[in-house]
Amino acid sequence: MQFAAKLAEVPLWGKKLVTVNGEEVVLINDKGTITACENYCPHQGSPMLAGVVKDGAISCPRHGWHYDLANGACTDHPGYTLKTYRVEVVGDDIMIGTATESD
Repeated sequence: MQFAAKLAEVPLWGKKLVTVNGEEVVLINDKGTITACENYCPHQGSPMLAGVVKDGAISCPRHGWHYDLANGACTDHPGYTLKTYRVEVVGDDIMIGTATESD
């Protein structure tokens, strides 16, 4: 797990862009649940930081495609998957799992 941000940096209903291991990651606080996904939509690369979060999903700001924040699945076009990251909150620290880790 890698440190991503302090909990206070991602307020309720807010988002924060961080870079972890060279990857741009969007941290999201949806109703008190912290999730993390890649910043670029797998369809045409639109920045997901500008996406709207609702009911555990984020929508791409360019075409409105919806991605489940739990697993990255696109509910509108099943052939596309948004990369999501495992998140743990340890005290005041938001930690995320990255693809380069063996755990």
